Amino acid sequence: MRGRGAPRHLPSGPFLAIAALAVAAVGGVVVYVGAYDIGADSPHSRPIYWMIEQFRDRSVAVRARNVVVPGNLMDVKRLESGAGLYTEMCSGCHLGPGLEKTEISQGLYPRAPELFREPQRSAKEQFWMIKHGVKLTAMPAWGKTHSDDLIWDMVAFVRQLPKMSAAQYQAAVASAPEDHDAMMKDMPGMAKTAP
Repeated sequence: MRGRGAPRHLPSGPFLAIAALAVAAVGGVVVYVGAYDIGADSPHSRPIYWMIEQFRDRSVAVRARNVVVPGNLMDVKRLESGAGLYTEMCSGCHLGPGLEKTEISQGLYPRAPELFREPQRSAKEQFWMIKHGVKLTAMPAWGKTHSDDLIWDMVAFVRQLPKMSAAQYQAAVASAPEDHDAMMKDMPGMAKTAP
């Protein structure tokens, strides 16, 4: 007798190889014939959308684990700088208190979260997503052109958005210290090339 209970039978190597080839072949046919509608105006099925959300959320959580949040995250200068950056770079998609939906925010799929209305991610995850972007969404990797300090300024401001009224949002934007071009003049990737 080989131990207790029913014997376990694992699939053989050849069976696993044939099964893997069959799955790959079906996947290849689906891709080749263009069976999946990739249009932004055709939403994913619930199972596909759930799988994408899980994949994204776990990927961000794992990669953001070792990000160190600066001790001065809620410094007034950070918030003021973040207000200007958010208005220039983020509000068209993510909106803000009192802002109407824009043409781009209505056309995005998956839809960009309205950061002033929706539950917040951790500061570490916000930093990671702003710096590295998110594939297959319209979220760019701002770390290619913005320093970590400027990205933390954006995180600081985003964390305050849910607490703001429309009037407070407008006041924060009006108090931003300098325009976006002035902030960006010395950032990597922003050097102007001669025509």
